[in-house]
Amino acid sequence: MQKIVRVILVVVCSAIAAMWIYAFGFASRESFNKIGDDAWKARSEAHCQVAENERFALEDLTQMNPEDVNALKKKADIVEKATDSLERAIDKIAQDSPSDAKGKELVPQWIADYRKYIQNRRDFIQALRTSDRRPFFAETEVEGVPISERIGKFARENDMKTCQPPLDLSV
Repeated sequence: MQKIVRVILVVVCSAIAAMWIYAFGFASRESFNKIGDDAWKARSEAHCQVAENERFALEDLTQMNPEDVNALKKKADIVEKATDSLERAIDKIAQDSPSDAKGKELVPQWIADYRKYIQNRRDFIQALRTSDRRPFFAETEVEGVPISERIGKFARENDMKTCQPPLDLSV
């Protein structure tokens, strides 16, 4: 009996060692999200930079009473303008298609995720306008992951820093 247990442990440990050798020595290091059209990425980054600049111009750092209905409506107006700017950028990006096959496959999915995220922002705007206390920003989850994380990961892995979802509603 001890011999069988020992053989099983050796086999299991060998399999684990082989897995780690493969992971560190032979597995591909390229990200699943990385696309090959650098020109498309640069054009998209430029659209996102315009939207980011527009959002920063709207920045209002005055302290807000979370129970002040007028303050909530003012916040809704700011969030709406910021969301409009973000949507314009995504609309422009959607009009352009990457030249590589991987980009043609992944970018439409990324844009669809972004459109869901924008709808989440629109729902939050409506909640701000109708609530008597500041609501929480609730975003869609995909496979247990917030959609903003999926969007941000694609943007980061393709060197499109300003195309990451804004953090203006997360506080």
